[in-house]
Amino acid sequence: MRAEDTTVVFMGSPAFAVPSLRALATAGYRVVAAVTQPDKPAGRGGALHAPEVKRTAQELEIPVIQPDSLRDQAVQTHLASFEAEVFVVAAYGKLLPRAVLAMPSHGCINVHASLLPRWRGASPIVAALLAGDRETGVTLMELAPKMDAGPIIAARAMPLSPRDTTNAVEPRLAELGAELLVETLPGWLRGELVAKPQDESAVTTCPLITKADGHLQSGMSAEQAERAVRAYNPWPGAFVEYRGQRLAIWSVSVDTWPNLEPGTMQIHGKQPAIAFAGGWLILEEVQRQGAKRMSGQAFLAGERGQLAPKVGLA
Repeated sequence: MRAEDTTVVFMGSPAFAVPSLRALATAGYRVVAAVTQPDKPAGRGGALHAPEVKRTAQELEIPVIQPDSLRDQAVQTHLASFEAEVFVVAAYGKLLPRAVLAMPSHGCINVHASLLPRWRGASPIVAALLAGDRETGVTLMELAPKMDAGPIIAARAMPLSPRDTTNAVEPRLAELGAELLVETLPGWLRGELVAKPQDESAVTTCPLITKADGHLQSGMSAEQAERAVRAYNPWPGAFVEYRGQRLAIWSVSVDTWPNLEPGTMQIHGKQPAIAFAGGWLILEEVQRQGAKRMSGQAFLAGERGQLAPKVGLA
């Protein structure tokens, strides 16, 4: 089956999905529709913000569909009318009903940002960084009614560095997923590949991240706090309460082994630092509420060298 003879419906929403959509279009597949989330208000003014996939689809002149629900009968009728060979899904944000899963003749393929069965769920990149994983990757799987539980078609690993953030890892995984997708799809469509069930004994899961998750916790070790700073960059951002206001923390390092109460704040060398179990969390880049990011030294200078004795932890 040639790419130009293959009808594809694409489903995705954020920036992670964009390379996969572009790769399909570049490879010559007939992408007849891009299904994405409805526009949502964003920013202080509450102006409607279009998903990245919508903007990319419009650029590529691909029709856009933004249903509130895939359970709507009219929406399902519309999707079925395309008679697509395959639905490709990448970070769409909603589970597909059984009726939708059954529509394409060659199934629904999902581009997932982890090496399944590790990190099923909504925040696999954050979860991998929080756990201190040494590698992550992407998995192509055939979608099933249960979240991220479908059989695996292909996977590709990628190493993680000790300084990686979600902000740095996500675009690399997005490109890796797009490459794997266009390399694998022809064999899948020809029936040459067999999807293999996941090992249920090795499953780990990760929840949807909330704004409150960024608040560093008193029960964390210094190493865990450092991982949280990297994992929650760019969203929701790691933070502590400092003098009654939120202090965002964007870059840190860990040093020494203090026997101090968690949250104790002192000058460590020439940088502000917060005590956690097992070490100091040295603040290299921070951001006061309503201000721009600054170095730890600039923050210390603004405090005239007189830090608050403690910060507020969750």
